[in-house]
Amino acid sequence: MGALRHRGLPFDDRGALGSSGGAQSRSGRPFGRVGVVYGGPSPEHDVSILTGLQAVRCLAGMADVDEVCSLYWSKAGEWFDVPTGLEPAAFVAGPPADSRPLRLSVGAGGGFSFRRGGRFTGKDEPLELDAVVVCCHGGPGEDGTLQGVLGLAGIPYSGPTPSGALLAMDKLVFTALAASAGLPAMPRVPLSEGAPPPEFDGPYIVKPRFGGSSIGIEVVSDYVTAHARLSVNPHLKRGAVLEPYRPELFDLQLAVRMWPDAELSAIERPLRSRAGSEILAYADKYVGPEGMTSAPRELPAHIAPHLEEQIRAAALVLAGQTGVRGVARVDFLSDGDAVYVNEINTIPGSLARYLWIDPPLDFATLLVDLLGEAVARPAASYSVVGADGALLRGAGSISSKLG
Repeated sequence: MGALRHRGLPFDDRGALGSSGGAQSRSGRPFGRVGVVYGGPSPEHDVSILTGLQAVRCLAGMADVDEVCSLYWSKAGEWFDVPTGLEPAAFVAGPPADSRPLRLSVGAGGGFSFRRGGRFTGKDEPLELDAVVVCCHGGPGEDGTLQGVLGLAGIPYSGPTPSGALLAMDKLVFTALAASAGLPAMPRVPLSEGAPPPEFDGPYIVKPRFGGSSIGIEVVSDYVTAHARLSVNPHLKRGAVLEPYRPELFDLQLAVRMWPDAELSAIERPLRSRAGSEILAYADKYVGPEGMTSAPRELPAHIAPHLEEQIRAAALVLAGQTGVRGVARVDFLSDGDAVYVNEINTIPGSLARYLWIDPPLDFATLLVDLLGEAVARPAASYSVVGADGALLRGAGSISSKLG
């Protein structure tokens, strides 16, 4: 095993989660064994597989890595170590053939493990990893749930922190954050039972408050219809938001990363493949042979210089406000003159590799940088400083506090 292995929760002498910095694996390569995590119990399960398989395929052929583990998270929430080199069709019916079941545990000695030997006579053996690249889109893989578990398991991972993931996933809170930073955004209000009608007129866009991509988004003509969608659209169960629908607006987006330096990609204008489509739909983005990489687009986007300047400035502000880690994609809306912040995607489709044409950035370098940041800039930072027992020693009995 390489020198970068992290087991459990390695605390340093200040009580904070530590990192082994720039150590190398036993072979002398920057990384020994790394993992790619994809899938998960999310509506975006399938496109997550596409992103994950691209990352696995690229890492498996790199000189910087000794070994790559392809870690599939099933729709049922189970974990599997699957063979590398698989094609998307292998996952249609669930875990592929020859998959090895895994367990993911937290606490001391936490991490991924597998059973070696018989069901009753075997024992769990750790699958030690230097770091993992998280390629899960939507659901618990992008809302901070998985990130929290990986942190508690002591596994360095790429992408957002738990708080950064949740902040970006919550469309209502994210819009408030953008407004507090002085950035222009379309009005967005909660839609729920008993909520008063918005102050802006229809037609409206109804969106899942905590959803990713365009899944569950609908355009409706009036508030009564918007309200009625709450009981029939399953993607609105956790919450919904309402905003004005302006058909003249089109999408503009770019990627941002803050490691090893702050950097912005070219700006793209995604194109709607279906005539008369009201929004940039899920099919426009992902239904293609390589997911979002093969989606129709104008790249770089043909926009006025003042729009490009505003978009780039706003993207850096949002990256700082949300604590971008890994690579994120910031989405805007524009009518060709004004620009509005729409949302930030902390684990974008295909890890936004197709956007890095100016400056050019190949996928292999992007992945190595994601792994490097995962190790050198840990997302988890727990501390027990101050928990010295003084409060407990002087607390007295619990009964006295209940009296």
